[in-house]
Amino acid sequence: MAEPLLPPVMPDMDVSGVETPAFVIDLGALEDNLRILDDVQTRAGCTVILALKGFATWSTFPLVRRYLAGVTASSVAEARLGADKFGGQVHAYAPAYSKADLDELLPLCNHLVFNSATQWQRWRDLVREQRRDIACGLRINPEHSEVETALYDPCAPNSRLGTTVDNLREAEADGGLEGITGLHFHTLCELGADALERTLAAVEERFAPWLERMSWVNMGGGHHITRADYDRDRLVDLVRAFRDRWSVDVILEPGEAIALNTGVLVASVLDIVPAPVPVAILDTSATAHMPDVLEMPYRPTIVGGAEPGQKAHTYRLGGLTCLAGDVVGDWSFDEPLSVGDKLTFLDMAHYTMVKTTTFNGVRHPDIALHDPATRTIDVVRRFGYADYRDRLG
Repeated sequence: MAEPLLPPVMPDMDVSGVETPAFVIDLGALEDNLRILDDVQTRAGCTVILALKGFATWSTFPLVRRYLAGVTASSVAEARLGADKFGGQVHAYAPAYSKADLDELLPLCNHLVFNSATQWQRWRDLVREQRRDIACGLRINPEHSEVETALYDPCAPNSRLGTTVDNLREAEADGGLEGITGLHFHTLCELGADALERTLAAVEERFAPWLERMSWVNMGGGHHITRADYDRDRLVDLVRAFRDRWSVDVILEPGEAIALNTGVLVASVLDIVPAPVPVAILDTSATAHMPDVLEMPYRPTIVGGAEPGQKAHTYRLGGLTCLAGDVVGDWSFDEPLSVGDKLTFLDMAHYTMVKTTTFNGVRHPDIALHDPATRTIDVVRRFGYADYRDRLG
């Protein structure tokens, strides 16, 4: 069973003057994470890249690329964003590709990972037609689960993600792996080095004959490297030993670890609805702005908030959409909430920002950056009607 996560922390910034709703990212906290990741990749002799599926706020990329070599994408749009706004290496993986996808991806990518041998066989001639070197890999499924929430477990029974050892044997018998130079696996979500160690044992047990012939291995994401209690020395030892044992380059592609504890969502109370548990209606939304609250599900941390009944005044925090279940949850506070009060939700930079929607056309939160050197907060993106209109057509 995974260890309980440490509670999020508030970045060192004052958000009292922020117009709501707004995501605010602290560049100082972000750089602290990047320094940790850079130290890991230097000591381990591996390459750490940014998984855009977890964090894609491109206004921060000038800072991120000081430390990381590139990005990994899960779609054409993410790959184009990486090439356009980040530069450096562009890696890509998707459960399947169409010809239209590959026509756009191949000019952009340095590494391209296929989900199955049949996909590789279908498109390898298209790859070979390129006038540039592209390292092609295959995602494997070690059939070893570390993630407790089924929705986020890439190795759940009957998973569509990755090739099992049995399927790999069949593909090799058909001569279907020629041209594959690397393997990719992803088994983790918010987990420690101990989970990676168990995963590596499963990978080596099942895929040793193929590891011997590879030049690189991508160990995926879900490594909570920047969490305060993460055993980074253990990670370094694991990666170095694996790299030396198999004579391969190693790639890690965290998304969450890059933006962990770097950003907040600031919201305001619009109304208090009388009820057995009074409902504070906010100018944000669980379903539109914090979807993992409903999907994961998880309970955010709020500055000054506590479990229901723990403090004097308990409220249910409701969102702004018409969805009946657009409820963030119940919290208690030392003082009664009033219209105009601001609430700050912690650790909202990763995944939350990339998964927002425009459901009901509710106002999308601004995106702002806090500069620790000047103690100023600048809005870099403000959303309006055109953003809602233009995505529908």
